[in-house]
Amino acid sequence: MSDLRRQIEAILFVAEEPVGIQQLAQITETAREVVARALEGLRDEYADAGRGIVLREVAGGWRMYTHPDVAAYVERFVLAVQNPRLTQAALETLSIVAYKQPISRQQIAEIRGVDSDGVITTLERRGLVRDAGRDPGPGQALLYGTSQLFLERMGLRSLDDLPPIAAMLPGQAIADELEP
Repeated sequence: MSDLRRQIEAILFVAEEPVGIQQLAQITETAREVVARALEGLRDEYADAGRGIVLREVAGGWRMYTHPDVAAYVERFVLAVQNPRLTQAALETLSIVAYKQPISRQQIAEIRGVDSDGVITTLERRGLVRDAGRDPGPGQALLYGTSQLFLERMGLRSLDDLPPIAAMLPGQAIADELEP
């Protein structure tokens, strides 16, 4: 492995968030194009060797992730050492924001059927949801959207990488059975 690849690998190993090519180029004092080729080479090397980690470009930078094939083992490990970080209410609210953004607190409450102010505050504090502007209508309600941290934690390059919501909805036969 070249010295540049080793340097990049070490930086990405300790980084808490994705690291951009420009920053890697500055730190390693190497041209951006050379750094880009080194990153792609590392990514391919990990994939070809069947390693437990993968290198992915997400949220404007590069980051190491657990290989999907070993995710169940990592999940077991994490659950053995800590409690789940987000409640069911927080996950529901985060999903609504991700798919419907920009969206107001009132709209979220209407979709969930319960007040979600506390949950939204928690998601804001954790950096997963951000202020996305104001509604131009009466009252100019604050609108929410997902953050860069959300993209990073979900392993997405952009919101376009979210799976289609229709694939997660029950088929018509199941929906009919669920109706009272």
